Amino acid sequence: MPELSWEAVDETAVATAKILAADAVEKVGNGHPGTAMSLAPAAYLLFQKVMRRNPGDQTWIGRDRFILSAGHSSLTQYVQLYLGGDGLELDDLKALRTWGSKTPGHPEYHHTDGVEITTGPLGQGLASAVGFAYAARYERGLFDPEAAAGTSPFDHFVYVIAGDGDIQEGVTSESGPLAGHQQLGNLIAIYDSNQISIEDDTTIAFTEDVAKRYEAYGWQVLTVDWKKTGEYVEDVHALYDAIQTAKGETAKPSLIILKTIIGWPSPKKQNTGKIHGSALGAEELAAVKQVLGFDPEKSFDVAPEVIAHTRQALERGAAAQAEWTVGFDAWAAANPERKKLLDRILTGALPDGVDEALPVFEAGKDVSTRAASGKVLSALGAVIPELWGGSADLAESNNTTIEGAKSFIPVEHSTHEWSGDPYGRVLHFGIREHAMGAILNGIVLHGNTRPFGGTFLIFSDYMRPAVRLAALMGAPSIFVWTHDSVALGEDGPTHQPIEQLTTLRAIPGLDVVRPADANEVSVAWRTILERRKGPAGIALSRQNLPVFDRSVVASAEGVAKGAYVLVEGSKPTPDVILLGSGSEVQFAVEAAAELESTGIAARVVSVPCQEWFEEQDAAYRESVLPAAVKARVSIEAGLGLTWRPYVGDAGRSISIEHFGASADYKTLYREFGITTEAVVSAAKESLSAS
Repeated sequence: MPELSWEAVDETAVATAKILAADAVEKVGNGHPGTAMSLAPAAYLLFQKVMRRNPGDQTWIGRDRFILSAGHSSLTQYVQLYLGGDGLELDDLKALRTWGSKTPGHPEYHHTDGVEITTGPLGQGLASAVGFAYAARYERGLFDPEAAAGTSPFDHFVYVIAGDGDIQEGVTSESGPLAGHQQLGNLIAIYDSNQISIEDDTTIAFTEDVAKRYEAYGWQVLTVDWKKTGEYVEDVHALYDAIQTAKGETAKPSLIILKTIIGWPSPKKQNTGKIHGSALGAEELAAVKQVLGFDPEKSFDVAPEVIAHTRQALERGAAAQAEWTVGFDAWAAANPERKKLLDRILTGALPDGVDEALPVFEAGKDVSTRAASGKVLSALGAVIPELWGGSADLAESNNTTIEGAKSFIPVEHSTHEWSGDPYGRVLHFGIREHAMGAILNGIVLHGNTRPFGGTFLIFSDYMRPAVRLAALMGAPSIFVWTHDSVALGEDGPTHQPIEQLTTLRAIPGLDVVRPADANEVSVAWRTILERRKGPAGIALSRQNLPVFDRSVVASAEGVAKGAYVLVEGSKPTPDVILLGSGSEVQFAVEAAAELESTGIAARVVSVPCQEWFEEQDAAYRESVLPAAVKARVSIEAGLGLTWRPYVGDAGRSISIEHFGASADYKTLYREFGITTEAVVSAAKESLSAS
């Protein structure tokens, strides 16, 4: 075990970190100073003494990853990014939580250098950290599987600081067992057990034995109690030893329970809810400064010798990266094809051969879009090694298994259905949709592999917080949602999505893709994989759908533009436009033929993704939906709300504005008016109103 070097200047630097946190909150008048104060020794230890990192290169792939799951305590991280020379300066700390600053209220990915993930909703950071650890192992399997443990340039650790709120949130109770099951020895979490939250003492609602719980999850649990002697001692050596012990455990993730006093050493507000989420106040802040030997009259006071000392992290980081690069270059020389693969994956580009691999489905046989998606994934898996994923215990229903691939699990967890391999490609989340979403986000943010995870569309509600965060971060996570309407049938209204497509479309930055037939599925998947601006959810049918004859209707390539003219009417400018997505487009096609037989020129527009369509230029949108044509009908087996901008005042929407029922899907469509006849009738109404 390497010895910890800890000098008097380190003590002063930790005290400085406490004061900076308190000063920053005091200046803006709001925030969370207490945890940042009491966690200053732990954060300083990680950033200055433990983690392999280079403040001068935030993209170094060999770096350890740090996740502040207790995101409200953003100053825990911001102060260390300032001290270490990561890009923040004193003025940034002074601008905490203000417009345009680099120091928002919670850490935000892509906003502040050194922040690996957006955290704020409690539990998301710790849950996503499991995804970071998944990704580290999978990437090692892609690039350097033969290397002995600890010898590969792709070996590194994922460190987390979490608080009581993170441990209480349900998402960590979903992700924690998965981390233990996967034996993620590269994951080390420090749990700040200060037992204080907004409502003060957590005993009012939280009395479980966290250590026993995490031991049951399969974690190594270590305890560092800074209160054990009856006097509070910030024993960084004990914490350092625990971290080294955690690093030595390769078959289990580690939870270090660090027992602290929030707000230490505030004389009157330590260990209270008052210091958790509000400024200390001038009198108490002055008292803290006196206790720590700082001038109460000065704010943001950093001694030159302290910043000179902490900024040595730049030199140490550059040296660590240079040493790592020697090993990396040796690996690259010995593995030219793997190096080529790494370079491509880091750019986000797809390999050659994707178009050739995409299945082409022949007309004449009905295919559910979920089944088509499964065939597409298996075909693409053969040419895109970075594509991996699975399901929340619904693989056979979601069709989310890459054919012939092994499962991403330790070998001893293999079953008679699934063959395990630590570097496998098939993910099994169990019935844990929320954790699945968070883990996918962590995988994406760790590197540029393309993970996907599936469940029923109705259960997107269970994973919505992670989906929203993916959109907020612009993380290109991929969510596979099947059983996408009341047409799933007999399971009834609890399983039948009604509002889900609409509410998911309401999330800024999320692409909701609902293909109309098997060939649209192929193009949809290719387009999703080509795009890296943000997450996408692909909504797929349980029931079989006709495969359109592409020699008669337009090419499915139009999917990439979000909406396209599938069937042109008999006139250059149609009398009526029928728009739809997914399984209901077939009714629009049938209705158009019926309308044409009565002399009404009807255009059918397939709209697999409203978000992609809105990205197109005005000329293209006009070519698909001419403004002069006011008679329009939308058809989708869900709420009609998002179709209103497309159909306008004279238009009509065939939709479902109520919950479903238990019956076969043909009965449900008939009873709920999702039929060709209903489309024809609505078209005539719209024509009369336009």
